[in-house]
Amino acid sequence: MNLIAGYESLKEKQRRERHDYSEFLSLRVHRALSWLNRSEQCEDDDDAKVVFLWIAFNAAYAKEIKPDYRPSEHKLIYRFLEFLCSIDKQHLLEDIVWGEFTKSIRVLLGNKYIFQPFWSYQNGEIDEQEWQDRFARAKSKANLALGNRDTPKVLDIVISRVYTMRNQLVHGGATWNSKVNREQMGDCANFMGYLVPAIIQIMMDNKAASWEQPCYPVVP
Repeated sequence: MNLIAGYESLKEKQRRERHDYSEFLSLRVHRALSWLNRSEQCEDDDDAKVVFLWIAFNAAYAKEIKPDYRPSEHKLIYRFLEFLCSIDKQHLLEDIVWGEFTKSIRVLLGNKYIFQPFWSYQNGEIDEQEWQDRFARAKSKANLALGNRDTPKVLDIVISRVYTMRNQLVHGGATWNSKVNREQMGDCANFMGYLVPAIIQIMMDNKAASWEQPCYPVVP
């Protein structure tokens, strides 16, 4: 099992190596590290930790999209995960899925409260049978990906659950420190707390890779 570094170790690595980074990689890593640092200061606040870790994740993967070509965010995330897995020589992402985190991933995938169609049913957009059918199909899809050791697909499915939790927070659909969502909030914070540092480390370990322009470049 590879150990995944925290903010301090990653920041030291960045300071040593940043003179070799491309402009775009340098900005992505700098921003992502800043939000990872902030998340690690939220020891007793999983709500804030999830938000800050999602911002760090966004800083790592998001890019400018041409107006005439707007793929879904889900597609962009999956492509990013596929690319990371292809260059992850230390198998950090694989270790998260198949080693220490397998049990927690299964818990996240089985939690209906972070499955968006469940909330579509609650809002009257679909009927009860449809959300249950979708949930069953989603679990089958996840189990197939787990069985095939398809790391990008498993991560993509889990992140889609975290995305629902993130939406509840940033769109005002949850109460801060609410008792009703502590379990899933803690699981999401824990998962992202492993994933984001691993992503940043992989990016820094692959400075020669092609890193696209991030959103909102620095303007003097």
